[in-house]
Amino acid sequence: MAAAVVRGIGGGLGRSLRELRVHLCQRSAGSRGAREFIEQHYVTLKQANPDFPILIRECSGVQPRLWARYVPFKYWKAVMRSPQMYSPCKQEAP
Repeated sequence: MAAAVVRGIGGGLGRSLRELRVHLCQRSAGSRGAREFIEQHYVTLKQANPDFPILIRECSGVQPRLWARYVPFKYWKAVMRSPQMYSPCKQEAP
């Protein structure tokens, strides 16, 4: 499922989206899905969007979160509660 979503994004990340940030823990079980997603799909996303900023921040003990910046000072945040974050459509905005 995630591979199809990543392929569907292609080079279109920068149209209205300005930046993606992923915060996760290097070791916790709660960040496992985020780590796996990054390991499997980061290279594909960067190759399709070489100038688009995708920031990965690791910090011990944090709850995994995805931040998206659309225009200056407008952010959307998703807390990744499930170990499988493979379907962006199922993420909840706080």
